[in-house]
Amino acid sequence: MKSGFRGLIAAAALVLAAGSAHAADALKIGVLTDMSGPYADVVGTGTVAAVKLAVEDMGGKVRGMPIEVVSADTQNKPDVASALARQWLDQGVDVLLGGSSSAAGLAIQAVAKEKKHIFLITDSASSDFTGKQCSPYGIHFGYDTYALSNGTAKAIVKQGGKTWYFLTVDYAFGYALERDASRFVEAAGGKVLGSVRHPLGASDFSSYLLQAQASKAQVIGLANASTDEVNAIKAANEFGITAGGQRLAALLIFITDVESLGLKTAHGLDLTTSFYWDLNDKTRAWTKRFVKAHGKIPTMTQAAAYSAVLHYLQAVKASGTKDPTKVAATMKATPINDMYNTNVKIRPDGRVLNTMYLMEVKSPAESKYPHDDYKVLAKLPGDQAFRPMSEGGCPFVEKK
Repeated sequence: MKSGFRGLIAAAALVLAAGSAHAADALKIGVLTDMSGPYADVVGTGTVAAVKLAVEDMGGKVRGMPIEVVSADTQNKPDVASALARQWLDQGVDVLLGGSSSAAGLAIQAVAKEKKHIFLITDSASSDFTGKQCSPYGIHFGYDTYALSNGTAKAIVKQGGKTWYFLTVDYAFGYALERDASRFVEAAGGKVLGSVRHPLGASDFSSYLLQAQASKAQVIGLANASTDEVNAIKAANEFGITAGGQRLAALLIFITDVESLGLKTAHGLDLTTSFYWDLNDKTRAWTKRFVKAHGKIPTMTQAAAYSAVLHYLQAVKASGTKDPTKVAATMKATPINDMYNTNVKIRPDGRVLNTMYLMEVKSPAESKYPHDDYKVLAKLPGDQAFRPMSEGGCPFVEKK
């Protein structure tokens, strides 16, 4: 084991030990997320801020127990993520949240399942979390690759984008997004011409984009996210790919990415999201609190972190225990109600059936105030947006 890895785990252990020393009976929430990598802006310290808002809304305690929040950087590496998860659970952390990359998140899920602890999945996107790699203790909030594809890919094919070529990040999330998007493209009458894979955090997209351009596909599907996606879109514009008639499909893009690109570049992009700060008065009021705490507009993953922790803490209060099996059962039996979910159910496989929104990025002329970035094209109810449980292959639920 490398010394840097040992140091990271030791530092996380010291943080946890320091908290445990003064509150042995506390309820401890462990946030494992990307603090320094390509997804740091969409999760990272913003996820921690969202978690703390949920703790604040519970009064800082539940059933007399003070609530503590600890956090660490997974570096998007499965070995780092699983080691942190194992050490934290051994040392008394009650619930894990986040996940960062899907590969890291799946590693966390495996440890949490083994140790029978709840994992609130809010960062990671792969639909496999509630499919073949599901867990009775894993609850997936916000979005997944199936729902993203169901919204964006299906809509673009209906608009005439029949032939696709994928630019895919080379790990579990990218594979799942390409797989799920391909399904919807083909089901809608489109055709996938091929794909090319790039490493996470790629510095140069020229060769990958040239391959996509040479495919002559009408649509280049971006099966990546955040920094990778922003850099790919910028490069595609510089190379004249979009001016040449090929369309970019941003299968997972966050509001922070859109604002990094600017509306002049991003306008007209279709996207699917579970949260937008300007949906209603409740989302606007919560966003005002979040911005005060974090200094930036919230992403859907950060909103999902708030929702997940609030629902978890409410379940601890209702069930009268921290026992993971009982709390998970209470969470699944109780509809979610918060600043953007109304009577949303959790399926037995752990999939939260929140509404998904098909959005279009506004042009600079259409945007009337700061962060006025999206217009709603369609609402997709959760039972229509997400993969049917009978098709997921989750081994511990009966097919229905």
